[in-house]
Formats: sequence, structure tokens, C-alpha cells
Amino acid sequence: MGGRWIQEWDPENETFWREKGERIANRNLLFSVISEHIGFSIWSLWSVMVLFMGPEYGIDPAGKFFLIASATLVGSVIRVPYAFAVARFGGRNWTIISAMALLLPSGMAFMVMEPGTSYTTFLVVALLTGVGGGNFASSMTNINSFFPLHKKGWALGLNAGGGNIGVAVVQLVGLAVIGTVGAGHPRVLLGIYIPLIIAATVCAALYMDNLAPVKNDTGAAKEAARDAHTWIMSFLYIGTFGSFIGYSFAFGLVLQTQFGRTPLQAASLTFIGPLLGSLIRPVGGSLADKHGGARITLWTFAAMAAATGVVIFASVTSSLTIFLVGFIALFILTGLGNGSTYKMIPAIFKAKAHASGLTGETADAYGRRLSGASMGLIGAVGAIGGLGINLAFRQSFQTAGTGTAAFVSFLLFYGACIAVTWAVYLRKPATSAAEVPAQRRLSLSEV
Repeated sequence: MGGRWIQEWDPENETFWREKGERIANRNLLFSVISEHIGFSIWSLWSVMVLFMGPEYGIDPAGKFFLIASATLVGSVIRVPYAFAVARFGGRNWTIISAMALLLPSGMAFMVMEPGTSYTTFLVVALLTGVGGGNFASSMTNINSFFPLHKKGWALGLNAGGGNIGVAVVQLVGLAVIGTVGAGHPRVLLGIYIPLIIAATVCAALYMDNLAPVKNDTGAAKEAARDAHTWIMSFLYIGTFGSFIGYSFAFGLVLQTQFGRTPLQAASLTFIGPLLGSLIRPVGGSLADKHGGARITLWTFAAMAAATGVVIFASVTSSLTIFLVGFIALFILTGLGNGSTYKMIPAIFKAKAHASGLTGETADAYGRRLSGASMGLIGAVGAIGGLGINLAFRQSFQTAGTGTAAFVSFLLFYGACIAVTWAVYLRKPATSAAEVPAQRRLSLSEV
């Protein structure tokens, strides 16, 4: 597994990129998307498995929400070491390892998925599916190294969107299984994915490459961890991506528990939100390019608060139609917010470079270095928001039998996100801009 190392890589050299680099980068992007896509599907596997778990399994809604929350937790925390693993082992090599790792939770689920299995066993298997969440961090880190600066936005957007759609696809496959063979055959779903995992592993081995020049910059990671903006953006990313992954995992179970939908009825609806939220993510980035990431993020959170209000009304009045409208709107808005918040990160660190007196390529290099290092932490912390959402649903259904209280807490959180976005990145004068000559300062209000 030590082969296929590229010793020299200079994507910013136009001749190198045109003659050799672009073809190699696009090939690695394709198979990275495939592996990450399947990783997302396995990470969100239990959002589908719980639809197969009828009364004969003896697990109440609170227990089911805890299963999917466990997968969310592991998938969030594991993103940090996965992000550093690419430079340590090589992008191709780590893609092979991370793809092979998916066989463990899917194979164990295949063995234990039947009535009579202990809850502890289900919990262990659900925890193991969290390894699929780490694939996002390593895949994004790897692809970031292959492309020149002017192509990174497109490549990373395609990589992230292709991965996120894995959530919707596994739910569509689950719908097809329930619709054809019934809710009593969850192993059919697993039997579909195990060969796909093997295929992704083989493809990574045959067609991907390692980049020898890629090294871990521990100094940048430490500097990013000490920067307040890393944690402010982590907070905002909890509101966008944390909401996306949390709602994706919980949507079907909420429909079953609160609105009495059958497994088939729930499965026929659950994929719609994650699919639309994934597809619209590049649009959020594009709008941020045109109008500023902070402005788009602010208006997205405001719209998410309004959509949450609609969901609360539907929850109180037990209106499934209004609930679906509000909830799917939330998915779409989280996708927009995912794109706009990720666009803010490099702009923030470029603004800090200019504020400290750096100019030109020196400022650009500083911004790339710190934004790259911060993205791994922001992605990990943001994903933990999904854990909070699933735990909030668990508590709400356990105490009140509905998700209303959980949605109220989400509404309050989005209000806090609105306040933070405005206060830090839109209020003038920007609170963290240094007092330097105007021609050398890029205000954070322009982020």
C-alpha cells in the first residue's frame, strides 16, 4: 500500500496543471467523492436502521434517538485525527484504510440486526458507524492539496456535496428495500452496501495517488486553535452543518414517533430534505461570493428561525403538511448556510492578515495556511451540533411525547447565531480589526 507516490506537485504552475496536474487531480477527486459518499451513507446508516426496528425490538423512541446520536458523536470527534492522517499516511493510502474501516460497522450490523439483540450491542454497532463521519475531513484535506487556488472552491464544493448526498441515497435505498421486501428485512440494505464499500476500496487502491509534498503543519493547527474566530465559526457551523446532519438522522424517526407514519411512509419522505440540502450547498457558496458570506449566513439563520417557527406551529397543531413544508425548508437553508459559512473562513483569515500589515502573496499565504488548519476543527465541532439535536429530540420525546420543546430550543439557538454573526462580522466598526492605515485593512464586515 506504499505505492503511487507523486514526489513533485505544483498545481499553481499553469503549464504543469494543463499538461499533467488537472487530469490527475480530477481522477483523484472522482474516487474521493465515491469513498466519501459511501462514508456518509454508513455514518447515517442508523437513521434508516431505526425505521426497520418495530415493536418486536423492544426499543422506545428515546432509545432510538440515542442510537443515532451515538453515531453522530463518534463521527464528529473522529474528524480531527482523520484530517491529520492524510499527510501522515498519504491521501490514497488513507482513503483505502478509511474505506476498509466501513466494513466493520456494516458487517457487524448485518450480523446483529434482528429482534432479541441487546440494546448494548446495537449501541456498540451504532458507535462504530461513526467512522464514516471521519471520511469527510480526510477527503476534504486530501482534495484541497490537489487543486490550485482558483479551482479549490469548485473542487471542495463538489467533494462536499457528493459526500453529503450519501445521506439521502442511503435513505432512498432504505425506502426501496422497505417498499419491495418489507420492513422485516434490514439485512438487504446492508447486503447492498458491503459490496459497494469493497468496490470503493479497490478503486482507491487502483486509481488514487499520494502527494509526497503534503505535510502536517502542526504550528498552523495550534495557531488556529488559539484564534477566537476558529471557535466563533465553529459555533456558527454547529447551526448550519450540525443542523443538517442532526435533522438528517432524526427526520424519519420524528415522522414515525410524532406523526404515526409507517416505516414505508417515513422512508418515502426522509430522503427529500437531505437531498435538497446537499444539492443547494454550492449555491450558498456562490451567493456568498457575490454578496458576502456573513450577509448570506445572517439571512440564512433568520430564515431558519422563521422555518423553525413554522415547524413549532405544525408540531403543536399536529399538521403533517405544514410540518413537512417547514422541515424541508430547514434542510434547504442548512445547505445554503453550509456553503456560506465555509466561504467565510478564508476571508476571515485574509482579513486578519491585512489587519496585521501583511500584503500581497504573503497575506494570501497566511490566510490559506490558517484557514486550512482551522477547517478541520470547525468541521469537527460543527458536526457535534448533530449530537445536540438528536439528544434534544430524545429528551423532548421522553418527557413530553412530542418534538415541540426541542424545536423551541433550536429556535433560541438560531437567534444566538444571528446575534453572533451580526456582532462579530457585520457590525461596524469590526470588533477585531486592528487600528492600521485604511489601505492595509480589510474589515471583517466585508467577509
